[in-house]
Amino acid sequence: MNNDFPKFTNEGPILVQEHSTFLTKVYSWMFGALLLTGIVALWVANSTVAIEFVFSSKLVFYGLLIAEILCVGYLSARINKMSATTAILFFLGYAILNGLTISVIFLVFTAGSIASTFFITAGTFGAMSLYGYFTKTDLTSFGNLAIMAVVGLIIASVVNMFLNSETLYWIVTYLGVFIFVGLTAYDTQKLKRINLANASEDTVQKASIMGALNLYLDFVNLFLFLLRMFGRRK
Repeated sequence: MNNDFPKFTNEGPILVQEHSTFLTKVYSWMFGALLLTGIVALWVANSTVAIEFVFSSKLVFYGLLIAEILCVGYLSARINKMSATTAILFFLGYAILNGLTISVIFLVFTAGSIASTFFITAGTFGAMSLYGYFTKTDLTSFGNLAIMAVVGLIIASVVNMFLNSETLYWIVTYLGVFIFVGLTAYDTQKLKRINLANASEDTVQKASIMGALNLYLDFVNLFLFLLRMFGRRK
């Protein structure tokens, strides 16, 4: 799921220093959110009480998943009308919710395979971010197709919960890696093209949050699909 940035009403050249500061904010928020998610996930995995709360009832687990979707949806739809502080709270709240649900990987996969997959993801993400930033190719068409493909991935994943098809499982896995690798480059290129001239501090802060959210989603989804490929189950 990818989202639009706050709209800037002012036009003008993007100063190098402003853009550098903006990108620093984006990646700082993204890595901060990833760290928060990881801390929450590790805490849940090592707490009997937390595990019981999150996984003992399907109602609770799926309720948390729905809360994540609603959180991202509301943030995306209302970003231009909320304050930067509210946007930050929603973003961090989503990171916490995702940490609760993603903690399942620590119960299913070995710590070594999770760590190695994380570094593979980080390397891939970094390479595609650099490509998206420096390439002269317009990735807009691919990005729009990839966003639509994400919807297809979600539908196929839900269907396979009932079919339990190993073939469909691996098709979704490999397509997921390809799609989120591409989206990483696309979302990075979008950041490069944002016009910050004469934008208020509040607008820049909200734009950095939306940029961080997009890249966070790319990273987490890429990690989860790669974990399907390289993860070793306990």
